[in-house]
Amino acid sequence: MRLGFAGTPQFAIPALDALTHSRHSVVAVFTQPDRPAGRGQAMHMSAVKQRAMEHGIAVHQPASFKTADAETTLRGLELDALIVVAYGLILPPAVLTVPRFGCFNIHASLLPRWRGAAPIQRALLAGDATSGVTIMHMDAGLDTGPLLAAREVPVAERETAGTLHDRLGALGGELMVETLDAVANGTAHERPQPASGATYAEKINKAEALINWYDDAAGILRRVRAFNPWPVAETRFDGAQLRVWDAQLAPAVAKSADAPAPPGTVVAASNDGIDVACGHGALRILRLQLAGRKLLAAQEFIKAQRLAGLRFASP
Repeated sequence: MRLGFAGTPQFAIPALDALTHSRHSVVAVFTQPDRPAGRGQAMHMSAVKQRAMEHGIAVHQPASFKTADAETTLRGLELDALIVVAYGLILPPAVLTVPRFGCFNIHASLLPRWRGAAPIQRALLAGDATSGVTIMHMDAGLDTGPLLAAREVPVAERETAGTLHDRLGALGGELMVETLDAVANGTAHERPQPASGATYAEKINKAEALINWYDDAAGILRRVRAFNPWPVAETRFDGAQLRVWDAQLAPAVAKSADAPAPPGTVVAASNDGIDVACGHGALRILRLQLAGRKLLAAQEFIKAQRLAGLRFASP
């Protein structure tokens, strides 16, 4: 099959690699325009653009697919299918029907659960025991198209958004190639998404990363893992940002004769970690980072900081 590929971030790279090594031919890549980034605001290419150039594939970077020029470019490619993976731009209904077989999307959830922008993080925040990838034939709705294939994976005990992102990215590439083989062979079968069980994975807001120590420890731990590697769960230490990169549930909080330690209080600090009282239970911080400093294991951090009795701030 003659394919186009539309994607932008690192998550799309395994699928692009898998397709370029398949029996199908990727003849063009669409990705978002270069943008300024970093302190110097130098122009940066997307991860997909860089990989497409390595593969020697022609790259197109329309600011929108709602223009006649973008649609004309797509029509001129005479594609059998357009594969869309975390592209970040809306494809109008007229564009979805341009390739002979249509447009296919790799989505990082088991649809209809977690339609939307942040399925990996929302699954971890919700404490889902399983996740997976779905291959969807795109329609005009938000991740509502018919399903062609899905593959489920268990969520590991210490899973982060970063580790799940990498696992699902690789799995999505494999499943996309299998699905396209079936489409080419005439053996693919589509089924509508179930009417029940749909949830929406709203885009992550950086403000969500601020830890509220009045929450229960298990919920805060889910936040730490869902926001690693971005935006990273954080609290305040002497008025400065303190990022929490890794944690686990701690043993029961030590209690005084009068009352339990207030949420946010450091109740223990040792080589095992930094135990912080929560609204229910305690969180043991394992790796953390002060603003402008390097990431440290808890045992290294406490060598330079006096923490016993300190209380981290809550919003």
